[in-house]
Amino acid sequence: MMSDESKIAASAAREIKVLSPTAILGYGFPEASFEAGLARDPDVIAVDAGSSDPGPYYLGAGVSFTDRAAVKRDLRLLLRASRARDIPLLIGSAGGCGARPHLDWTLDIVHEIATEDQLRGRLAAIPADVDKAVLCDALARGRISPLPGVPAATRAALDASTHIVAQMGEEPLLEALAKGANVIVAGRCYDPAVFAAVPIARGFDRALALHMGKILECAAIAATPGSGSDCMLGTLSDSAFTLETLSPNRRCTVASVAAHTLYEKSDPYHLPGPGGSLDLTQTCFEQLDEHRVRVSGSRFSPTGRYAVKLEGASPKGFRTVAIAGARDPVFIAQIDTIIDAARRRVADNFAQVPESAYRLIVRVYGRDGVMGELEPQKTITSHELCLVIEAVAETQALADTICGFARATLLHFGYPGRVSTAGNLAFPYSPSDFKAGQVFEFSLYHLLEVDDPSCLFSPVEITELQGELQ
Repeated sequence: MMSDESKIAASAAREIKVLSPTAILGYGFPEASFEAGLARDPDVIAVDAGSSDPGPYYLGAGVSFTDRAAVKRDLRLLLRASRARDIPLLIGSAGGCGARPHLDWTLDIVHEIATEDQLRGRLAAIPADVDKAVLCDALARGRISPLPGVPAATRAALDASTHIVAQMGEEPLLEALAKGANVIVAGRCYDPAVFAAVPIARGFDRALALHMGKILECAAIAATPGSGSDCMLGTLSDSAFTLETLSPNRRCTVASVAAHTLYEKSDPYHLPGPGGSLDLTQTCFEQLDEHRVRVSGSRFSPTGRYAVKLEGASPKGFRTVAIAGARDPVFIAQIDTIIDAARRRVADNFAQVPESAYRLIVRVYGRDGVMGELEPQKTITSHELCLVIEAVAETQALADTICGFARATLLHFGYPGRVSTAGNLAFPYSPSDFKAGQVFEFSLYHLLEVDDPSCLFSPVEITELQGELQ
């Protein structure tokens, strides 16, 4: 029998390495950094492929916000390494938003690469779409609750949504691993889940695995200088995890790693996720050397109910945009008055069009274009302004009409002190107006209580990559 000292030593020596190549699949990474990570013999490669950060359009329209050629470049390197080394590759939030069109888009690229590069493996696809009938029943039973600042869910919002997804935790990924999958492409995921799944499957601490995943999901953004287009390695033991940069030009520091732990959080000590939250009140950060930071003390606090986050998007009209510059100091000094007058001129000219049929938005960059009403600096100090003139309307034709008329009105509007009558604005492009197409808004940003963490994400679809063995 092993002595207590031997057991402690064996436990301390147990570890698992997770390689995170890039913050989002398609953002790229240096091959030198990736090769450095592979040289450390990782046990799993994991990558987050999506986010709700780019807004509701991509979910609503069912298209990716990353370029296909860029995604294929990244995926080819990851798939080759995974299959050559016989280690799992996990991809979460496929196609950017993780709905069925995004999942199929990513799977198509995976199969294409497997055929071209003669790769074989057991592929699992995990859908994240939620049936509207299931949600209507949950709504009636009071099992859908809004996140802070979000209105209560309604049947109308469910009906209007083109795609609705739920963020899966690690449980569906564990099911896929148990079925022998060595390449997993998942729909919408809780960001840390794909990084934590294999460690959890192998018996490592859930809290440490999820906290490590929370940092690895953005790859080298947690380094200094930070980059979402470079690799990071996480090494998890039974008592702590270590984060390590793979480029000689980057470092992990206590400050950079701790700062990224706070990333996208409203509470510095608690990070909610499916089934519970990370408790970071006892977390410690320790600098090991120039490139490594050790993290320990994180704990997981399960909630009384298991809930997953819902994301849905619905169409709200069509958009046309014009971009223009202004440099006349007299014009700039009267910008609010001029914009208000242009709005009145639009409303008067199209009095037959109901006000509810369109919105005219003018963003003033150089004053408050970024923060709007929250901008604390109220005085214009720049010598030039950029106006982004936007019309959102029920049809593309009406959006074109409203934007074009507003742009022409601002171009030729007469104001006190005006010297030149040739025009008030400079346009960087011809044509000046851009048809941006359909507009979407988030219709669901809520929590859904479920009895089974995997019930929404089944069945796990298992297929074989069809490339021939090399």
